[in-house]
Amino acid sequence: MEGAGGAWCEGTVVRFRYADPDHRLAGVRLWSSTIRADLAFRPDLGVWELCCARPPLWRLDYHLELTGADGERHDTERAELRCPDYAEPDWLTAPAAPGAWRRMRLPGLTARVWSPRADTDRILVAHDGPEYDRCGRLGDYTAAAVGSGRVRPYHLVLLPPVGRTVSGPPRGSGRGGIAGSGRERIYAADPGYARFLTGDLLPRIRSRLDGGPVVGAGVSLGALAMLHAQWRFPAPFAGLFLQSGSYFHARHDRQEAGFRFFRRIVRFTSRLRHSGSGPAIPVTLTCGAAEENLANNRDMADALSKQGYAVEFAENPDAHTWTGWRDALHPHLTGLLRRVWI
Repeated sequence: MEGAGGAWCEGTVVRFRYADPDHRLAGVRLWSSTIRADLAFRPDLGVWELCCARPPLWRLDYHLELTGADGERHDTERAELRCPDYAEPDWLTAPAAPGAWRRMRLPGLTARVWSPRADTDRILVAHDGPEYDRCGRLGDYTAAAVGSGRVRPYHLVLLPPVGRTVSGPPRGSGRGGIAGSGRERIYAADPGYARFLTGDLLPRIRSRLDGGPVVGAGVSLGALAMLHAQWRFPAPFAGLFLQSGSYFHARHDRQEAGFRFFRRIVRFTSRLRHSGSGPAIPVTLTCGAAEENLANNRDMADALSKQGYAVEFAENPDAHTWTGWRDALHPHLTGLLRRVWI
């Protein structure tokens, strides 16, 4: 690797390099979800280099910010560092169950629905549906999991935030790679949205699919919103799959205090944590071992367990990323669906 650019793992450390043999740049900075640091120039190799302790992850999405001699800055394309212990999920190349996609028009939004060819009354409803499918591959997982027999056949309903179409914004925009100030408002423990989801959207979905109580899924703020809705209005839910939920806590998450709905979220999570009991159902939480939400996810898993929820909590070796959420679908979503749909 002498003099080469790129990134690689070396046991307990990770190394990043950017080739600049003529030393034309004034600086190079690494940006990622877990590491943000300046590279140092090595004249002996003609490269900019950063060597640091490896975070608790198998892979890392990153880009470099290059500063020219004139002070102008521009970013490199996003790249991925894969350590030797990383492997993609096997279901990405598994045969898919036969099924079909269609659109379902609902008040304030249009959802996409995948239904298997086999008859079923089971339903999984996901917040941030377009991105969960496009970036997190939830639709591919569903078809593969059903096709392999790992889970029983079910309908997958992809809900965009209210007021958005199924197309969604460009990838990588907004908080946590998901865009929309409207999304932030309705997913940040908003009581009005919780009533709308449970009192209007889910009954219509269940009626059109001739289904029973649903399993709700979400990531980041979408996970928070699904838990908030279930905790306030439990009847429509049979289970929850929550990834990297934004369960902000004043003790753990001061870095999020500038988020305009921070206090509303903290009020909800505080009420939930101090509740003696809750509308318990099976729930699986996953969270990246290298992300800021880990502490509040651990606390939430403990609080739900004390309230009688059948909790499973998993820390996956990634950060707050779509690839990390994708990689945790199996075995964790698989296990939840098996528990709920015995």
